[in-house]
Amino acid sequence: MSENSPDLEDDTGTFESGLPGFLGTIDVFISKLEAFLLAAGVMLMAINTCINVIARYVLGEGLFFSGEVNRILIILITFAGIGYAARHGRHIRMSAVYDTIPVKGRRVLMIFIALITSVLMFFLCYHSYFWIETLFSRGRILPALGIEIWWIYIWAPVGFAITGIQYFLTAIKNLTSKDVYLSTGVTDGYADTESEV
Repeated sequence: MSENSPDLEDDTGTFESGLPGFLGTIDVFISKLEAFLLAAGVMLMAINTCINVIARYVLGEGLFFSGEVNRILIILITFAGIGYAARHGRHIRMSAVYDTIPVKGRRVLMIFIALITSVLMFFLCYHSYFWIETLFSRGRILPALGIEIWWIYIWAPVGFAITGIQYFLTAIKNLTSKDVYLSTGVTDGYADTESEV
């Protein structure tokens, strides 16, 4: 890096919640759970895929269960990842109008956005629960692993619930702070990543 390049904040270390007391404890616990699930899911998927490729070329036949394992892990990573993205302020923002509003207005708007998004996540959690109940009643199983199919989709309501909690905590953080927060630990703003040549 050159002398003029800005230091970018590293959010891959330990997470510290910006919330006080019990809410902060919940926030940190959920953060650790998400980090573990994402790391384990990606590592297991990489190992599973590599072993399957090696088996295919060495033994002439891949692992019969590899595709189903990767399917399970993709679902896990997707629904654990939505909470992670919300926690680290990495969700997509369309902010042309939002950026023109003064700080107080942005904070009010962020509270509204976080609360509406939280309600939507809990709504999706509610409906995904009944979707899993439907899958359970059908009794379908994965052909290679023999696991009932509803087990692999259990991550949908869990992921939606965690994301709903995260957005609710973000609304609380904005209610109790003078700054604007994208999540409980990420303030609103843009990093200047350009450097002079």
